[in-house]
Amino acid sequence: MAVSTQGIALRSGSRLFKDAVELLSSMRFAISLLTLISIASVIGTVVKQNEPAPNYVNQFGPFWSQLFSTVGLTQVYSAWWFLVILAFLVLSTSLCIARNAPKILADLRHYKENVREQSLQSFHHRGEADLHGELLDQAYARVTGLLSGQGWRAKVQERRDPNGVLLGKMIAARKGSSNRLGYIAAHSAIVLICIGGLCDGDLIVRLQMLLQGKSTYTGAGTVADVPAQYRLGPDTPTFRATIDVPEGGRRSTAIITQQDGVVLQDLPFDIELKKFIVDYYTTGMPKLFASDIVIHDHETGQAIPATVKVNEPAFHRGVAIYQSSFDDGGSLLKVHASLMVPGPAKGFDIEAAVGTRVPLPLEKTGGGPNDRLTIEFTGLRAINVENFGAANAGAGKGTDVRKVDLVDSLQTHLGSGAKVRTTKELRNVGASMSYKLRDASGQAREYNNYMAPIDLDGQRVVLAGVRENPAESFNYLRIPVDDQDGTGSWVRLRQALQDVGQREEAARRYVRHATPADKPEMGPQLDLMARRTLGLFSGAELAKPGANDLAGLPALSLYLETNVPPAERNRISELLLRVLSGSLFEMLNATREQAGLAAMPNDAKSQAFMTQALLSLSDSFFYPAPVLLELTDFKQVQASVFQVARAPGKKLVYLGCVCLIIGVFAMLYIRERRLWIWLQPTTANRGTHVRTAMSTTRRTLDADAEFEALKKAILKEAAA
Repeated sequence: MAVSTQGIALRSGSRLFKDAVELLSSMRFAISLLTLISIASVIGTVVKQNEPAPNYVNQFGPFWSQLFSTVGLTQVYSAWWFLVILAFLVLSTSLCIARNAPKILADLRHYKENVREQSLQSFHHRGEADLHGELLDQAYARVTGLLSGQGWRAKVQERRDPNGVLLGKMIAARKGSSNRLGYIAAHSAIVLICIGGLCDGDLIVRLQMLLQGKSTYTGAGTVADVPAQYRLGPDTPTFRATIDVPEGGRRSTAIITQQDGVVLQDLPFDIELKKFIVDYYTTGMPKLFASDIVIHDHETGQAIPATVKVNEPAFHRGVAIYQSSFDDGGSLLKVHASLMVPGPAKGFDIEAAVGTRVPLPLEKTGGGPNDRLTIEFTGLRAINVENFGAANAGAGKGTDVRKVDLVDSLQTHLGSGAKVRTTKELRNVGASMSYKLRDASGQAREYNNYMAPIDLDGQRVVLAGVRENPAESFNYLRIPVDDQDGTGSWVRLRQALQDVGQREEAARRYVRHATPADKPEMGPQLDLMARRTLGLFSGAELAKPGANDLAGLPALSLYLETNVPPAERNRISELLLRVLSGSLFEMLNATREQAGLAAMPNDAKSQAFMTQALLSLSDSFFYPAPVLLELTDFKQVQASVFQVARAPGKKLVYLGCVCLIIGVFAMLYIRERRLWIWLQPTTANRGTHVRTAMSTTRRTLDADAEFEALKKAILKEAAA
């Protein structure tokens, strides 16, 4: 029996209704819906789901991000149109099963023993012979025994003439009939998986919110302050939510993310995190996440210890607790703020926890009411493993070893034996902190500063990164450290550049040391050049009318392009850089003397420091913050991010997966074969005339070989 792709044909009702039922119950409609779901699933895989709205704006732009959000591509699996397609697929597939299953089951019970013996001549696989000396009963016994031994199920029909005389026996045999059951199993699997997905999807949560009069929450604040109208009770039949638990803390409220906000889900128990365990590979990638927790049941008060690992969840009251990721649980930070503008040379200290906001003291930064800034500490990373092998090999910079580079891994073993291989030099560079500086208008920039100095290109530097939005990479300011292994000398030099008195004193000191003894008349010219160079570099003097915000080396470059003929620019630029370096060196020693430190000697180490200092000072004028925050100490507090889920539909999904495996295996690897053998007695030679034929759903070489073997066994005398 061939499975029809047509739908149910009703005999009554309007033409439109009959066409709608036929379309809905047809296999072509179900395949179309399955194709749409496949396309939507691909989109849901390519486009990250349930991300914050700014992430989509940064990735796709305002227009496309708004369009994707409107049509539900940012939450494909909970979009109304996806759920509608899923529901129609369940209905259409169920109707297909209801239409074809009775025919399949009826066909399984029918051996088709009524086929005429003359019809066997029209089959592709057929054979015919006379068995001499083997009577009908003997042939019948031998053939049925042969079929039974090879797993054929048979049914026999005796055919007689009107006078009751035996004409012969038709043996109808069948093998591989479970192939037809594969159709039912595979299509039932689709129904079961879709129903399980609907039960465990966002649809039930929305229905629960509708029935209980709940709504999504879009405000801010702590979880405890959220009103009851935004909370679902612990008896919600199905949900999937996240919950953050810091070490030593207890939580019982999870967060369900919706497209227009969040809904809080109260759990029937508390989760207490005793200890979070994380182990790392040498590359810095996490190797193991594990959480030692205690589940406190609200109803019984029982405390149940458990360990949750990745892919090893804990279960309680039908709720699965999965280890999703980890986060900072409010680590305590000690930060030193160094001013990038004139002010207290020693700066000031701040103590805060990750996740908190601290107003930047205006009186200490010299800012006014319109310069109000707030520091938002967003993260602490205690371990940063970087690859310095490529940098040492002259490749320019190290590779991010926290990514899985499969191509590079394969190329180290394949390809030319003469190729150059770069050795990775993995090094833990210590802790780093991230924070945001938010102004009065709400605009913020993100910063990422390393705690310890790092050796780069033979110079120990402190890295201070900044970026405008999360879609960009951090741009790092390289601040050289002094003989105290700190940034104090550089910070004092940066502050002194903004003070006109300090610039004049540095120019005088430079002239005193740089003026030749035999040419004292050069002193005023050098003094003017030093003052002009420091003024241009600090931004106090304009390199060109209208260039108000230009400072550092770009200001000197613009000055040369504006005031110096092209033929003289190389010579004058070298002279200006020599004067600038010397003046800055004198300014550095002057600030060190004011701080009670010894002057820096004029040696190769000092020259390397000044070279990096000059470059970083030039870059610092583009650093969009009045303060440089340096992490001095921290007390790390880890937090586990759990995914809690109550998924009653998963059993249906598991059952559907089993049915799908069985159905696909049955349809692809089991061939249904039907065999007919007509035994007719012959009076001429007291033997039996045998005619046989076989039909199969797919003509293959295996089917040809199987029938040839059967034919030789059944017609053995003719073969002999």
